[in-house]
Amino acid sequence: MLGFLNASKRFRALRDRTPLGLLQLKHDRLRLLTAIAGITFADVLIFMQLGFADALFTSNTQYPRAIQADLVLISPQAKNFSNLRTFPKRRLYQALDVPGVATADAVNIGSKVWRNPQTREKSSLMMVGQNPDRAAFNLPEINQQIERTRLPDSFLFDQAARGDYEEMIAEVQQTGTAQTEIGVRTVTVTGLFTVGASFGDDGALITTNQNFFRHFPNRDAGTINLGMINVEPGHDILSVQADLIKHLPGDIQVLTQEGYVDFELNEIQSNSPIGFVFSLGSAMGFIVGIVIVYQVLSTDVNSHLSEYATFKAMGYRNSYLLGIVFEEAIILSICGFIPSLAVGIGIYSLTSAATSLPMAMTVGRAIVVFVLTVVMCGASGAIATQKLQSADPADIFS
Repeated sequence: MLGFLNASKRFRALRDRTPLGLLQLKHDRLRLLTAIAGITFADVLIFMQLGFADALFTSNTQYPRAIQADLVLISPQAKNFSNLRTFPKRRLYQALDVPGVATADAVNIGSKVWRNPQTREKSSLMMVGQNPDRAAFNLPEINQQIERTRLPDSFLFDQAARGDYEEMIAEVQQTGTAQTEIGVRTVTVTGLFTVGASFGDDGALITTNQNFFRHFPNRDAGTINLGMINVEPGHDILSVQADLIKHLPGDIQVLTQEGYVDFELNEIQSNSPIGFVFSLGSAMGFIVGIVIVYQVLSTDVNSHLSEYATFKAMGYRNSYLLGIVFEEAIILSICGFIPSLAVGIGIYSLTSAATSLPMAMTVGRAIVVFVLTVVMCGASGAIATQKLQSADPADIFS
C-alpha cells in the first residue's frame, strides 16, 4: 500500500511538471514522428484542396465582380461567365422602354486560340467585347486604354495570363504595340492590363463588340451574351428589376450585380464537377488524418494498457485516463499543423507562380484547417479511448 502511495505521489509530481500525454508520446519518438508526418500530410492535402477551390471561385468570378452595372441580363441557360449562352440583342432595346432604365449595353464573351508571339505556341484566351463608349468593368487599367481597341483587330492583353509573355509585354511597354495571330487573322496588342488566369482560360483579351464579331463570324450579330443595365439616379434598383422581369419575355434572367456574382458562385459550388472534386479531396484528407491519428493513439493505448490499469488501481478515474489520450491528441494536432502551415504557404507560392492562379494563405483558412485538425485528432482520440474500458486493475496481478 505504501508503494502505491509513493508511486502516486511521484506520478502527481511528474504530471505537475510535464504533461503526461507528452511524456507518453516522447517515449516512442519514431511513432511520434510518424504521427506528425501523417497529420502534416493530411493537413497539406486539405490546404491544397481548399486553396484550389478558393482559386476556382476567385478566378472564375473576377470579371463578374468587376461588372459596372446596376442590373445584369443573362440567358436562363447560362452556366458561367465563360459560357453565358446567347439571347436576342433586341431585349436591350425593350429594356430601354422600362421607366428608370438609363442605359443598356451588350457584352460578348467567347474563347479563342491565339499564338503566343514569344513561344509561337497556341493557348486559349477569353475574348470580351464591350461598348467602348461606356466602361463595362470597374477596372481602371482597361477603362483608361479602351479607346485603343477601336481600330480593327486591336486588343488589350492580360499581362497576368498564364504563359511566357515577357518579351511581348516588354515590346508593348516600349513601342505601344505587338502583333500576333488569332486563327488566320493578324491582331495587334495595343495595351496591357492585369487580372489573371482562370481554370478555363489562360488569360483574356478585351476589345470592342465590333472586333469581337470579326473573330466570331459564325455568331449571329443580333445576339449577345450579357446585357448591362444602369438605372437612372433616384430610381430604386429592385423596383426597376421587378419591372424588367414583367416587361421582358421569359428567355431572360434579370439579376442585380451582386445577385449575378452569387449566381456564378452557386453554379461553381453546386454544378461544377471541379468544385465537387475539391470538396471530396478535402473530406478525404480529413478522413486520412483521422485514420492515421487513430492508429497512433490506439497503438499507444495498447502498449500502455498495463500502466493505465495501474493508474486505476491507484484510484485514478476513467476521466483522468481519457484526458491523457485527449491530451496526446491535442499535442499531435498542434505539432502536425505547424509544419503543414509552412509547407502549405510554400506550395501556394509555387503553384501561384506556375499557374497564375490566385492562391495565397489567408488567416481565415489557416484557422479553419487548425480547427479541422483539432477535431480530426479529437475524433481519433475518442475512438481510441474505448480501449481504456478494458484496462482492468486486476490485470497487473495476472
